[in-house]
Amino acid sequence: MTTADTLAAAAAATEAAPRERGATVWLTGLPSAGKTTLAFALAEKLRAEGHKVEVLDGDEIREFLSKGLGFTEEDRHTNVTRIGFVAEKLARNGVKVLAPVIAPYARSRAAVRARHAEQGAEFIEVHVATPVELCSERDVKGLYAKQAAGEISGLTGVDDPYEAPESPELRLQTQGRSVTESAAELHAFLSERGLA
Repeated sequence: MTTADTLAAAAAATEAAPRERGATVWLTGLPSAGKTTLAFALAEKLRAEGHKVEVLDGDEIREFLSKGLGFTEEDRHTNVTRIGFVAEKLARNGVKVLAPVIAPYARSRAAVRARHAEQGAEFIEVHVATPVELCSERDVKGLYAKQAAGEISGLTGVDDPYEAPESPELRLQTQGRSVTESAAELHAFLSERGLA
């Protein structure tokens, strides 16, 4: 067999192989709602099942892709649409993308959804619906305490708006539930849609 024959056979095998169905699962919610913890728990389960998974953590993106952006409405919109652009590219190439990102404005999430639709990539919005009182108790990054002490302002859901999704594909009520239970509900939802 010649090199050309080998390459042709490899290309044919690649084309014949079933392509994994990608999708973006966008987890929106208040700071300390549990979005990132939930995303990593779900990612572990999906990887164990053999899926290609990428977590686009909002904090990491701000550090490496959106460094220099502030927290004005326009900067937040730019950050969200950048994450959406990367998510869509990955989703179109067979990756299950989990994006735990506050994304406080409905127009920003709508722009990400529209880009996915234009490019033929699946987009699933999940509202991690944790009440602000519980988020404040968890206060994973100390943001609520800093806001209460007057050290910061513009905290989403406290003194800056959070526009909760009106009709997400899934609304996860996390109060009184473990991460394992919430991740199981989301996994079951994805299974119903043929994504897990």
